[in-house]
Amino acid sequence: MEEEEEAIGFLDKVLEDEDVFLLEECELGTPTSPGSGSPFLVAVKVEAGKGLEMRKLVLSGFLASEEIYINQLEALLLPMKPLKATATTSQPVLTIQQIETIFYKIQDIYEIHKEFYDNLCPKVQQWDSQVTMGHLFQKLASQLGVYKAFVDNYKVALETAEKCSQSNNQFQKISEELKVKGPKDSKDSHTSVTMEGTLGNELALLYKPIDRVTRSTLVLHDLLKHTPVDHPDYPLLQDALRISQNFLSSINEDIDPRRTAVTTPKGETRQLVKDGFLVEVSESSRKLRHVFLFTDVLLCAKLKKTSAGKHQQYDCKWYIPLADLVFPSPEESEASPQVHPFPDHELEDMKMKISALKSEIQKEKANKGQSRAIERLKKKMFENEFLLLLNSPTIPFRIHNRNGKSYLFLLSSDYERSEWREAIQKLQKKDLQAFVLSSVELQVLTGSCFKLRTVHNIPVTSNKDDDESPGLYGFLHVIVHSAKGFKQSANLYCTLEVDSFGYFVSKAKTRVFRDTTEPKWDEEFEIELEGSQSLRILCYEKCYDKTKVNKDNNEIVDKIMGKGQIQLDPQTVETKNWHTDVIEMNGIKVEFSMKFTSRDMSLKRTPSKKQTGVFGVKISVVTKRERSKVPYIVRQCVEEVEKRGIEEVGIYRISGVATDIQALKTVFDANNKDILLMLSDMDINAIAGTLKLYFRELPEPLLTDRLYPAFMEGIALSDPAAKENCMMHLLRTLPDPNLITFLFLLEHLKRVAEKEPINKMSLHNLATVFGPTLLRPSEVESKAHLTSAADIWSHDVMAQVQVLLYYLQHPPISFAELKRNTLYFSTDV
Repeated sequence: MEEEEEAIGFLDKVLEDEDVFLLEECELGTPTSPGSGSPFLVAVKVEAGKGLEMRKLVLSGFLASEEIYINQLEALLLPMKPLKATATTSQPVLTIQQIETIFYKIQDIYEIHKEFYDNLCPKVQQWDSQVTMGHLFQKLASQLGVYKAFVDNYKVALETAEKCSQSNNQFQKISEELKVKGPKDSKDSHTSVTMEGTLGNELALLYKPIDRVTRSTLVLHDLLKHTPVDHPDYPLLQDALRISQNFLSSINEDIDPRRTAVTTPKGETRQLVKDGFLVEVSESSRKLRHVFLFTDVLLCAKLKKTSAGKHQQYDCKWYIPLADLVFPSPEESEASPQVHPFPDHELEDMKMKISALKSEIQKEKANKGQSRAIERLKKKMFENEFLLLLNSPTIPFRIHNRNGKSYLFLLSSDYERSEWREAIQKLQKKDLQAFVLSSVELQVLTGSCFKLRTVHNIPVTSNKDDDESPGLYGFLHVIVHSAKGFKQSANLYCTLEVDSFGYFVSKAKTRVFRDTTEPKWDEEFEIELEGSQSLRILCYEKCYDKTKVNKDNNEIVDKIMGKGQIQLDPQTVETKNWHTDVIEMNGIKVEFSMKFTSRDMSLKRTPSKKQTGVFGVKISVVTKRERSKVPYIVRQCVEEVEKRGIEEVGIYRISGVATDIQALKTVFDANNKDILLMLSDMDINAIAGTLKLYFRELPEPLLTDRLYPAFMEGIALSDPAAKENCMMHLLRTLPDPNLITFLFLLEHLKRVAEKEPINKMSLHNLATVFGPTLLRPSEVESKAHLTSAADIWSHDVMAQVQVLLYYLQHPPISFAELKRNTLYFSTDV
């Protein structure tokens, strides 16, 4: 296909955009509908010259590539006659049967396309409004039966050619010396065929007929789009397209082995089982790798940088035969090389930039902005998403070559680590032999990766199609009910993960249900979604053996009993009612329910009609009633978290059980005498969740509706001195109960962040959790801010986080000093 891209190079002169779609990435059997933009047309991107001119443009490009295709078939047929001549001698290179198998139907295909080209060429060269060529495409489509015969024989031809090439030096030399004639107008009279996969030049050419049918089908789409319905060509092109689509659908399964398997030098089939992008720690820095798991070997590769329009290739960094691959146990693995974690605030800044760029792109599209401006924004977005993908993973995944060194990957989720480990261990159950690949074998295997890969793009949103779902923004309520299917009693718990900015984040964890085969948690969680599309549930057996500590991250490794994933379909979850489902994982069934609340609905502050409790009641009313400076609920929750939760991993980030939080809410509202006893027995995440809920349900934010616009403008000031004066003055302007409570909470959050090496909660993490809770305006005030859910996240929420982070990073602020300071500034910043 590289040659075809070069053949349509002349089109670049009339194109402003240089991004030419690599047609070989099109999957067979999935042609787009005539109403959608086909890849060929995407490459053209020409707005002018519609109708007839567009038909001519499409045909000119196709004709040029058709010439290249005919030259490729000629190059393939060239050695056939001398090979046949030697077949009857005493020293044949190949037998007649081998020749007929390898070159089966190539002559027929050549003749069909030569006739098609000879008839189409003059029509394009003498183009006018009366030209018809639908009958030529219809005839070409009607001869696809020859291709069917070619496809049926394709796998056998492939295997025969590979075996002959490996066992016969003469044939291998013939394959390597194949030359393809260049186009008539090209400077290059001949082109060497690119080596492809396990195939030499000859075998690379053998794949061209299959590629060609896909190309022809795409061109038929484009021609139909620019052919009036009443044109005589229209019904003929429709018929040709129907035949081509049916043909592609029928051969899809036949082509599949070519795209998932490769033959080893011993003639065995080596299949690609799994591939994906992983972050490897190499030379104390993070590198993005494409990892390929074959049936007998794990290969780690890097995509080579290539010039525009050139065929992409992989560079092998290392490989381990599965017979030599072992997973070191946590206590056996040596400490990992020092990799400096990326600061949380920098990761959050990247998210902020990505969200802002996403909004800009949407605005440009809505205003029908220039495609170049959109491409520039997309490029910036990709750069930030790539950095986030590279620097966010923290979960270690180490593999070891029993004859050599260890390799360390960092993953964003235990789910991925488990998937890779299970896939490898399943293959290792077979009788595998150790081996060493020669440099040629390694080159051949690495070359096959480009064709065989199933994951084509780096997993970032800027690589997604525009019509793909943007995901859900808001809150997902999940109740984890129970689980069945365990063969023996164990200490069991579940964790919940959702995707956010292209990777998965752990959001909630049930309590451990001890010594049972049928745990019944019935625990409800509220999970914030940031453009999420999937929910994962992982079921673990709790390990209490402190010797099993992973040296890479100093955490005890619990055993995954099962894992499952479901898509968050907006139509299913965006209802007021609970949706109950069962997820099956390795014979284990976990029952759960969920419902979704959009961000604008879930962030409403609803004042309490009763004035007797504490939730939903003004903070000034509560402190006056209690005769306290800080509400009792805040003091007690903070005290309990500092007593036994300050070292809890993910404190304030991991969701507490909703039913426990509701129980605590009830006792605080009732001022129950048993509050302290209940707090001491309650799960610490539920207590942390109760504190967050209290601030979230205040009828107006702790930092008040009145000052909200000033806080937003103050944090945006560039001059540090001006920002300092403004931000301190805004604190002085707060009512005393609000200010004292805010300063009390601020010092608590700083103490939590001091334990970041243990609890993984930095100042920035805490600001992300508490910023919107303390600043988000009440419903009346926020109406002017509401646009789309994604906009709320990218602008208002990010600014709220920045305000709280400013105060968290500030040296200690005392109430007395603030009030002593007599400098007054207008709140109109």
